[in-house]
Amino acid sequence: MDFGLYLYGIFPEVIPEQFALEGMDKQPVHSALIEGFSFLYSVAKQEKYLASRRNLICHEKVLEELMNEGFRTLLPLRFGMVVKTWETITEQLTKPYQDKLKDLFAKLAGRREVSVKIFWDGNSELQALLSVNQELKQRRDAMSGKNLSMEEVIDIGQMIEQGLSLRKQEVIQAFRNELNSLALEVVENDPMTEGMIYNTAYLIPWDAEAEFSDRVEAIDQKFADRLRIRYNNLTAPYTFAQLV
Repeated sequence: MDFGLYLYGIFPEVIPEQFALEGMDKQPVHSALIEGFSFLYSVAKQEKYLASRRNLICHEKVLEELMNEGFRTLLPLRFGMVVKTWETITEQLTKPYQDKLKDLFAKLAGRREVSVKIFWDGNSELQALLSVNQELKQRRDAMSGKNLSMEEVIDIGQMIEQGLSLRKQEVIQAFRNELNSLALEVVENDPMTEGMIYNTAYLIPWDAEAEFSDRVEAIDQKFADRLRIRYNNLTAPYTFAQLV
């Protein structure tokens, strides 16, 4: 049973049918030209799609495969978008937002989104903080085994939190100093997990990626085993393709 059309993204050019892409539910992926925009889609076999890891990867893979084939300018659509007919797209998207869509394509032409996520081990950082701040270590050790007042607990906790915050900002500033100058736009997002201390997307010229990657590698070597860096150099530009 078919439930409509599952949409992946929008391109400013016609996508040839020669690319044998497999989409959601293992359905073949096609392209449809609507109001001058090419929509990538497959037949939807479900009314609503679960945001499972498998489904999310499938959605992303379709877009990334086309990017690897040279179709680098695109507006990715959010996961799970299913429409009954193309008239819905015409009425709710291409007609009312035609100029904004064109502006976004102009903005993204020749550019790519890359992202950097930084993780550290909070316990290791605490031990490192105490090793370089003997006064703080002695004060914390002196409280061991004692019945502390709430004020004392809050006081030592604030001192430790401030120390860790300074160490965190030192790391973050190193990334800002090295990477931001290569980017046309930078968006710092909220960390997604407790161990993540920095989560940032960059819009860079397509041919600047090699230098960007080298700088990430140099920062990684500078901090040795202190950090775990997740660098994504090929991703659909979700961060910089917002209509509103």
